[in-house]
Amino acid sequence: GVSGFVLGFAFQESLSNLAAGVMIMIAQPFQVGNYIEGGGSAGKVTELNLLSTELLTPDNKRVMIPNRKIWGETITNYSAEDKRRLDLVIGIGYGDEIGKALQVIGEIVGKSELVLAEPALTLEVLSLGDSSVNLAVRPWVKTDDYWPAHFALTRAIKEGLDESGIEIPFPQRTIH
Repeated sequence: GVSGFVLGFAFQESLSNLAAGVMIMIAQPFQVGNYIEGGGSAGKVTELNLLSTELLTPDNKRVMIPNRKIWGETITNYSAEDKRRLDLVIGIGYGDEIGKALQVIGEIVGKSELVLAEPALTLEVLSLGDSSVNLAVRPWVKTDDYWPAHFALTRAIKEGLDESGIEIPFPQRTIH
């Protein structure tokens, strides 16, 4: 009886990982090749077995996560769908014309080959910040184009607003 208890206690983690691995195989919240966040790490799934899941992080680290940690927490699968919404927040100065800024940004986003026509772009005033009027720029892109579109649009919007004379403010403090 005592040896059974000791063995059961010793194999508790392995059995927990095995049970979680079976649940992952049945539910299939992700598969090899998907980019996920789970178990405290994020990366591309390179291997999935009954005991663990292996991820390759964006900075090329291999991370082995016990399946019980992944199954026991929230799993975010970034590559499950073929398109994603890109969420950019662009701040403009309080003295600038909101309508003009929205027009400039809309034209820039509309010209991008990485942005999908449907679903439609959301372009609205998001909030009034401490030093800027914050605009929500939310185009849809193919999942594989998410980061290239993010980088390209951020740069193009900055350059377009500069050319149009619209200020992108930064926090300033006056000390007397």
